[in-house]
Amino acid sequence: MKYVIGLDYGTDSARALVVNAGNGEIVASSVKNYPRWSEGRYCSPAINQYRQHPQDYIDVLESTVKEALSKCPAGTAEQVAGIAFDTTGSTPAFIDESGVPLAMLPEFTENPNAMFVLWKDHTAVTEAAEINKLCKTYDINYSAYEGGIYSSEWFWAKALHVLREDAAVRAKAYSIIEYCEWLPALITGVKSSKDIVRSRCANGHKAMWHESWGGLPSEDFLTKLDPLLQGFRDRLFDKTETADVPVGTLSSEWAARLGLSTDVVVAGGAFDCHMGAVGAGITPNTFVRVIGTSTCDVMVASYEEIGQNLIKGICGQVDGSVIPGMIGLEAGQSGFGDIYAWFKNILEYPLKNILSQTNLIDAATKTKLIDETCNNIITFLTEEAQKIPIEESTLVATDWMNGRRTPDANQLLTGTISGLTLGSTAPRIFRALVEATAFGSLAIVERFISEGIRIDNVIGIGGIALKSPFVMQTLSDILNMPIKVCKTDQACALGAAMFAATAAGLYAKVEDAQQAMSSGFAKEYTPNKENNKQYRDIYKKYVKLGEFTEKSIL
Repeated sequence: MKYVIGLDYGTDSARALVVNAGNGEIVASSVKNYPRWSEGRYCSPAINQYRQHPQDYIDVLESTVKEALSKCPAGTAEQVAGIAFDTTGSTPAFIDESGVPLAMLPEFTENPNAMFVLWKDHTAVTEAAEINKLCKTYDINYSAYEGGIYSSEWFWAKALHVLREDAAVRAKAYSIIEYCEWLPALITGVKSSKDIVRSRCANGHKAMWHESWGGLPSEDFLTKLDPLLQGFRDRLFDKTETADVPVGTLSSEWAARLGLSTDVVVAGGAFDCHMGAVGAGITPNTFVRVIGTSTCDVMVASYEEIGQNLIKGICGQVDGSVIPGMIGLEAGQSGFGDIYAWFKNILEYPLKNILSQTNLIDAATKTKLIDETCNNIITFLTEEAQKIPIEESTLVATDWMNGRRTPDANQLLTGTISGLTLGSTAPRIFRALVEATAFGSLAIVERFISEGIRIDNVIGIGGIALKSPFVMQTLSDILNMPIKVCKTDQACALGAAMFAATAAGLYAKVEDAQQAMSSGFAKEYTPNKENNKQYRDIYKKYVKLGEFTEKSIL
């Protein structure tokens, strides 16, 4: 019996799964929050700055793996054959020549610009606009395989922004690495930037890498964009690998730290949504929605189906980014669960800032009261919102609180709520926000279909998919499609485990690992045709409001 470990590095926390490679049984798991991130360090939401310290990643790596293994039967650790990571993305950082992120060096340990720039960091809006402008006039449109619009959430925009902002980082930076590339390099003992195995998934979708033009954008393109980028291309890479390709085995140091053998194979890294789609059982013409703080929507298609078609306004079409031997397609929304959390935070304000100051009750009771109320806000809003008939959905909102990822990336966009009256209650506003996130999903589906991509079924994964029937039924009604919900809430880590098993040679290809290790489905939502008919009319208002909002950007 062989086991594999899948590590899922999300926005707030990381989880480790120990999985039976023969049947996909989850033997044990462990989840840990990033300690510095949990304290809000290195972030400034007012300017859309979100940075994470690499030491956070190291801390949770060691603690999650050891804790998960401690829950397993004796002898499990000795039978672990492979390990793989999925991470958020695009989340790049500058490294020195030895491949160490600059924030790990003493002089940069508290410098946010030396840290990993999280996917949701939108400080590089100006740089993204400059990249888009140059792509349109340059001999080669390097954004062609990334939907034709480059986003401030992505690799080159973030790198250029940091170089412009920080002279100290600029002087020390040798190369750039994605989060999902650094973790495999770390635990295999890579000591040189040039030896890091680069991710097809990360660089095809976010760094404008494509074989047809020899890899990354040319030195001429990059230096025309800004001379500060001079030399980085030569110090980066030409070749990328799919995540089923092993990058090495555990180093002696990390084998000891994790309690594993140096024979454990380490797979290539990829983004969470891509491995999550594999964990959910993605096949051609299946639309997989990884639903969390934001959404990532993933599909795979054959070379024949895609042909020479360039799909506009998505987050890329990349050979092998999801399943090797197929074209991976990515789209998504910059805000989904984050939008509900924003509204919850608004409602929590008087509790945390007024009730917290009262002297009418003792401190312990006060804390329990605040915590209990805050924990029940979304549950209560949901119960009340679903009582409101669709014909009374007179509020219309857009889902752009964190900008728009797809279709047609625009991180300058902001959210809008229209139709507010003195009778607009919190549940009515919440219902409008839920409908907005579903309408944003429909806009993505319509773009894929209009670009010739067939969608036969939908799979939802993540906490919201499993825990919010109201959100999922609304989504099914608005998409007018059945939605299967993946049985496990750990599909991303399970997908990573499938890649670990494939890289370790336990399966010949990823599809074989899927077949053996899939968790199946917990539930299926079917659309209510009458509801869909009513929602189509509201969707027209959503589109109209979106057009107005986009034209009104100051």
